Amino acid sequence: MVDLNIVQFLLFGVVVLATHFLEGITGFGCTALALPFGIMIVGIKLSVPTLIILAWILALYIVIIDFKNIVWKEYIRIVTFVGIGLPIGMLIYSYLPETLLKKLLGGFMILVALRGLYLSLGGTSKLKLNPIVLNIILFVGGIVHGAFGTGGPFIIIYAANAIPKKSNFRATLCTLWFTLNSIIIVKNFASHAMTRNVFMLLLVSIPFLLAGMVLGNKAHNKVDDKLFTILVYAVLLLSGIFMFL
Repeated sequence: MVDLNIVQFLLFGVVVLATHFLEGITGFGCTALALPFGIMIVGIKLSVPTLIILAWILALYIVIIDFKNIVWKEYIRIVTFVGIGLPIGMLIYSYLPETLLKKLLGGFMILVALRGLYLSLGGTSKLKLNPIVLNIILFVGGIVHGAFGTGGPFIIIYAANAIPKKSNFRATLCTLWFTLNSIIIVKNFASHAMTRNVFMLLLVSIPFLLAGMVLGNKAHNKVDDKLFTILVYAVLLLSGIFMFL
């Protein structure tokens, strides 16, 4: 395996800082936003296992400091449906070629970003009126999370309807990410995906992660919700487009 150089390490660290700052505020989005840039810098086989562990650490931090705000009823429902799709996504990641994986991920990111921008700018959706559709979306989110560690955009569609308060939303989702990523991390160790370069990239990324998550938590109660949501979906749209480059 080719060793990474210092420019790759630093560029990846900057991506980690920016995207984990955003998740520190919202409770979602770090892996979905970081993955396209991470793939451009170090490739998908290094980006996915590294970003999953970084997201796991951030989620644990939010769970610890915001435990009282977890909505356990919604957590159980989400983790049940997402958990069914998770192993399917793991198989997809193991067997599909990298180019196809990038295009599939880019396509779903663009669709979800466009939907999020539409709703943020005053549009309406009938999905929240249909529990069956929402359960299917959670299942698909599990598949995507198993494949990329970033099924959040699908899961957000459900959570935005079920958990309207910002702090409850963040704490509950981070509890979910901690649970799902724990499973994926065990799988990555078992499948020998945790290579020397992954550990090196992870080690270099830790300081950037710590800075991002502390600053993001401080900004959590200060950022205008609507404006920030529009920004997140705009970046998500741009990230999806980059998947096709």
